[in-house]
Amino acid sequence: MAWVLKMDEVIESGLVHDFDATLSGIGQELGAGAYSMSDVLALPIFKQEDSSLPLDGETKHPPFQYVMCAATSPAVKLHDETLTYLNQGQSYEIRMLDNRKMGDMPEITGKLVKSIIRVVFHDRRLQYTEHQQLEGWKWNRPGDRLLDLDIPMSVGIIDTRTNPSQLNAVEFLWDPAKRTSAFIQVHCISTEFTPRKHGGEKGVPFRIQVDTFKQNENGEYTDHLHSASCQIKVFKPKGADRKQKTDREKMEKRTAHEKEKYQPSYDTTILTECSPWPDTPTAYVNSSPSTAPAFTSPQQGTCSIPDSNSSSPNHQGDGVSQASSEQLQPSATIQETQQWLLKNRFSSYTRLFSNFSGADLLKLTKEDLVQICGAADGIRLYNSLKSRSVRPRLTIYVCQEQPSSSPLQGQQPAGGGGDSGSGTPYVYHAIYLEEMVASEVARKLALVFNIPFHQINQVYRQGPTGIHILVSDQMVQNFQDESCFLFFTVKAENGDGIHIVLK
Repeated sequence: MAWVLKMDEVIESGLVHDFDATLSGIGQELGAGAYSMSDVLALPIFKQEDSSLPLDGETKHPPFQYVMCAATSPAVKLHDETLTYLNQGQSYEIRMLDNRKMGDMPEITGKLVKSIIRVVFHDRRLQYTEHQQLEGWKWNRPGDRLLDLDIPMSVGIIDTRTNPSQLNAVEFLWDPAKRTSAFIQVHCISTEFTPRKHGGEKGVPFRIQVDTFKQNENGEYTDHLHSASCQIKVFKPKGADRKQKTDREKMEKRTAHEKEKYQPSYDTTILTECSPWPDTPTAYVNSSPSTAPAFTSPQQGTCSIPDSNSSSPNHQGDGVSQASSEQLQPSATIQETQQWLLKNRFSSYTRLFSNFSGADLLKLTKEDLVQICGAADGIRLYNSLKSRSVRPRLTIYVCQEQPSSSPLQGQQPAGGGGDSGSGTPYVYHAIYLEEMVASEVARKLALVFNIPFHQINQVYRQGPTGIHILVSDQMVQNFQDESCFLFFTVKAENGDGIHIVLK
């Protein structure tokens, strides 16, 4: 055993001696001459790694940069998007900067480009219902716009245009080679789109987005070049300043370690690159400024909203009404689903459901539709998909009396049924009234029996001894449900139009 221990000591001492010699050799080599990092980098392994790194010229370089002159909030965590507070109605400068390198995009050198500035919703849920949210805002604020350009303060913008149907967007032309600043005013505040509950609700965030386009072959500014956006919240006048001060005071109370988790507040807000807004750019031809703008609204041209005459639930006399009351089938194609939405007065959702077939739409639950379309339209769409028609307030049955079979005075009344006198039974049509007014009776009679509505002067009811009693709103309100009437027409006294007489 002692011999074994002695051998271990010899081996260990030899290894230590060899290791010390190796270290001393390294030290002698390093000290013998100057150390050169370039010689190390020249090794094949480093050359291979270096060749795989991207070159400076290969990095993506945006052609433009947009800077809004408003400070960012200090209460935003490091890896979150910046948030900027704005005052309602105050003018804020957005600097339009040419960020191209020498030789980039020579096709726009010396030419104008078009930019569209929008204020849009940040939350995806509100983006789905943008049209309805903006329509509600327009209803509460008639004549106002969500976004305006302060033209007197703006610099370098040309041919500014606003579309009356797009209250949240402005557009203009500008030359990238010249100094350009657009001053914008946001008139909506974040709490206007928050459901009212108990007060003190948190306002919804918006986005300021800038999309820039160049001319195509036809001279229209539709070729997309660049898009960028930033997150904002809009407060009542002076509210943004108070909110910024509150955030700054909160940050000052935090410890140094906690402050490291938050971004510093910057004096300006740089808009970050994003995808272009999905709206199709309007036709904007580079012509003289005196030319009237030609806007194309996505809600016009293809929408065919049915007339209010088609409100009878089971009416068979009008083609539009019959089509609108049809239930959407699971086998319906995308095009048939679009037509069904139009005929049932859901034209504002045709773009949202542009890729939905009948089966796709029918799979959505009531909660899904309410979240996408809002409470009012979501419930209405759900009821339409499930064919839940509104029960009419009054139903009457009407038959047109033929001149050859007009019964004499005192003959069996219409309410008793019977024949027409020649063995042919009377055929009645159901008239469904949603409004208990005389004009509704005349309108529905005109639809069912193909009588021009403008030719009907008066509607009478034949009373005792054959007298004609004018049908008024009060008389209609006293009709019994499911009453039966025969009617005939007589020429008006002046020869212009006809009267309808109910029996």
